[in-house]
Amino acid sequence: MAIPARRRLWFRWVAVLVVPLLVLGGLELALRIFGYGYPTSFFVPATVAGQSMWVENGRFGLRFFPKELVRRPPPTVMSAKKPAGAVRIFLLGESAALGDPHPAYGMGRYLEVLLRERYPGTQFEVICVAMTAINSHVILPIARECAGRDGDVWVVYMGNNEMVGPFGAATVFGPKAPGRAMIRATLGLRSTRLGQALTDLGRAWAPARHPSWGGMEMFLEQQVGVDDPSRGVVHGHFKKNLEGLVRSGLKAGVGMVLSTVAGNLKDCAPFASAHGDQVIGRLEEDWRGHYQRGQELQLAGSWQEALEAYAAAAAIDPRYAELAFREGICHEALGAHEAARRRFEAARDLDVLPFRADSAINAAVREVAAAHASRGVRLVDADGVLSATGRIPGEESFYEHVHLTFAGNYRLARAFGVEIEPMLPERIRGTAVPVWATAEICERRLGLTDWNREAVYGELMLRLSQAPFTQQLGHEARLERVRIERERLRSGLNAAHAAEALEVYQDAIRRSPDDHRLYANYAEFLTAVGRLEEAVAQWRRVESMLPHHHVAPFQLGKLRSRQGAYDEAHSWLERCLERQPGAVDAIVELGHLEARRKRPAEAIVHYRAALERQPWNGSLYLDLAEVQAASGDRAVATESLRRAIALQPSLWRAHYYLGVELAEKEQIKEAESAFAEAARLNPGYALAHLNLGVAMIRQGRVLEAAERFQTTLRLDPENAKAREYLELLRSQLAAPAPAAE
Repeated sequence: MAIPARRRLWFRWVAVLVVPLLVLGGLELALRIFGYGYPTSFFVPATVAGQSMWVENGRFGLRFFPKELVRRPPPTVMSAKKPAGAVRIFLLGESAALGDPHPAYGMGRYLEVLLRERYPGTQFEVICVAMTAINSHVILPIARECAGRDGDVWVVYMGNNEMVGPFGAATVFGPKAPGRAMIRATLGLRSTRLGQALTDLGRAWAPARHPSWGGMEMFLEQQVGVDDPSRGVVHGHFKKNLEGLVRSGLKAGVGMVLSTVAGNLKDCAPFASAHGDQVIGRLEEDWRGHYQRGQELQLAGSWQEALEAYAAAAAIDPRYAELAFREGICHEALGAHEAARRRFEAARDLDVLPFRADSAINAAVREVAAAHASRGVRLVDADGVLSATGRIPGEESFYEHVHLTFAGNYRLARAFGVEIEPMLPERIRGTAVPVWATAEICERRLGLTDWNREAVYGELMLRLSQAPFTQQLGHEARLERVRIERERLRSGLNAAHAAEALEVYQDAIRRSPDDHRLYANYAEFLTAVGRLEEAVAQWRRVESMLPHHHVAPFQLGKLRSRQGAYDEAHSWLERCLERQPGAVDAIVELGHLEARRKRPAEAIVHYRAALERQPWNGSLYLDLAEVQAASGDRAVATESLRRAIALQPSLWRAHYYLGVELAEKEQIKEAESAFAEAARLNPGYALAHLNLGVAMIRQGRVLEAAERFQTTLRLDPENAKAREYLELLRSQLAAPAPAAE
């Protein structure tokens, strides 16, 4: 019997649509049954100390980043059910909101203390759901998930990574500035196990360009011209994502505080500058002549004349970012602060390595906040907050380009607190104390001492020693200021200060016994002062509070290795790698462990494995050189040291050990140069001065050598070798000259 035409058409539609959907659905189900793939939510359920909790999903970032470059959320533990009477605040954003380089002292941490001190009878939870390297494409789904997590207020501080984060115009994480339809399709596909399988298959066919996260240096080749249309695409995406975020928050009934994004205008030169396409040939020569003339006048302090030369250059090409920055410097020197601000802002907006939120991003924040102001959305002008002292934002508020200092985090947190206050129920507002807590009180509650400050400046020195910071105007002067501040802090880390710090940590823990970050900070302090057993006890406490996270096993492995408990240390480090596969720090620490065991071959294997993931890391070549030298392969060690210095010129230990190797080879002049650089980079290291003095003696420069030995004894009064050399030199200088014949 013939099948009617209508039924045949229906069968065709079934064959075309329904059958493939059933096949794909079956594949998806099979992959889930066999445990393939990962959950894509930000939070996952967990049981901690017998309590139902939400914790961060360590694999959340895989939906947005290539596996090799994936960024992970910070450790987060939140009650599945908000405690009665508590106020839960979600802080959304990127690394600046997180509090990089030390999240324990980020703006969210200050905000929580400020609110608790202001309203002593109320429990406040500030849940920071910020991450490094993400942008609004990642923050929007996080916000939508937070809408179902009992939040009362959202604080949004985002915008720095729109160009360099996922789907940005200067990204290294995938397609550049695609359309919204493609972004939605990509993220939707990756939320399925089938999509994850296809993604993994694609990565297997096309090896990653970047073997692992390499910091901002990865973006050096991703410059985006000021007139590039992709910038406008990114700005449009940001505004739509922000609008979507606000709608989700309002639908969930939460109070909302949006903030513009501040950056270091005055003390952070552009990362890269480029001419407009029309500046070629003779025009470029003329521009360069005016620009170089302006530089000469600026160096001589002739600010007004320099501005005139720069204006002539700008008449030819106003798009060169560093030109605008230099104009800002001249205006500031002349006291024309508003003109200086405009030129510094222009320099930021013209930067073709756009790591900072530009004027268009902040304009979008203001527009969205204004559009929803009638529904209670409030706005904080972060730039205005940090300019309250009348200064253009600079090093007093920022470590480098966007990451806030302790003082900067405090000031912004207080501004957020002021805007949150009207959103609180009347029963809470009626309990307010008259004044907000000072920065000093907040820092005591957070367990912040000079031991932590010194560690932050140590991290900052490493960061500023890498590109693109090394390419910025004024880089050497900035690095020297950081070094001086670190040395100032280190000089005060004595026994009396340690006793005061101990009291600060213990008082903070008594007040907040469930704060895992306080125990971690306390453990870092105990390690710094050599109280390792007590530090181990604190990290064990952190492990009990974060049984899903890798940080405590790593630190326990590191400490137990230092104590000589190698088998236990190895076990902890393996546990760390189970929780965070490929963690370079843990791989390196396994190398250190094997080096302590006097097993250089095994140590070299681990260091090389780390270098496969971080070929840009000069410190790894330094570690490698030490075990190569210990195993007798000094020629190879010397090459590793040279490689370390080429990658990170500020590694003073690399210069020092290179000097040792060169001295062994009787290359005395080269050894002297290496020791001199080590002493310059770390003037407090006595052995660098000692060996520099020895190299000078070997070349007959007795008086210079004597000065170095005196410096050695000033730094290390018990140094017998320096005293012996100095006495020998004095006896030689005191000996009478032979009589003339």
